[in-house]
Amino acid sequence: MKRYLIIMLLVLMPIPTLAITAEEVVKNYYAAFYYAGSDLKAHVIMKLVNKEGKERIRELTMLRKNFGGEGGEQKYFIYFFQPADVRNMTFMVYKYPARNSDRWLYIPALDMIRQIAATDARSSFVGSDFTYEDVSGRNLTADTHRLLREEKLGDRDCYVIESVPNEPIDYIRRISWIDKNNYLPLKEEYYDVQNEVYRLFTADKIEEVLVTGKGQEQIKIPTITRRTMKNLKSGHRTEVAFITVDYNLGLKDDIFTERYLRNPPNEAIK
Repeated sequence: MKRYLIIMLLVLMPIPTLAITAEEVVKNYYAAFYYAGSDLKAHVIMKLVNKEGKERIRELTMLRKNFGGEGGEQKYFIYFFQPADVRNMTFMVYKYPARNSDRWLYIPALDMIRQIAATDARSSFVGSDFTYEDVSGRNLTADTHRLLREEKLGDRDCYVIESVPNEPIDYIRRISWIDKNNYLPLKEEYYDVQNEVYRLFTADKIEEVLVTGKGQEQIKIPTITRRTMKNLKSGHRTEVAFITVDYNLGLKDDIFTERYLRNPPNEAIK
């Protein structure tokens, strides 16, 4: 009887599943956050707020197209409408899976196209608390990832991932809370060389955007439509709102070329 009970307990015990790796979690995170849809167009309002509460507004259109599937090559094109000091400024990124991205900035006041060096990728993006690299994301292999734990953030189940840069940059590690359901980052803490949190990212609103799939079926893409990056040392923060966002538009390849930095096509940016 004792042997029978032991056998029954073994049969009824749940079969353990293989735990997901940190690299798999981050790969899914990048796919959900940076590669959703075949392309994207978003009208964006960026609000820069200093510690006294004074606000500056940036209004822009962001275009993005995937050229190599999830984790492959991408191209970004950003056009600024306001304020006056950045109006008609454009920014373009060629992102590659295994090497540094190429970035260009057109400055209309100087009528000059400037290529942004890889060493400047962590610099402030047009005065905001986001960096140039934050806009298009880091390469998966640029960091060493570790799954610290699984826990709830509010009412959402999350993977908590530590990402340590393989080469020295402005932070020594990043802790990310990744939603288990949709793999979007809900919160990220950036630690400086004193091992103190100095930047904090939060996903403030997530919406499901209805799009048409490849087979003409209707699908919903979870999208962070409101996000904030705070600099906890300076008290400055940047709030970003996607006023409109569309996927799978069939954006033309030639939009993402240097000749359009000075004269972007109206039909693409409006």
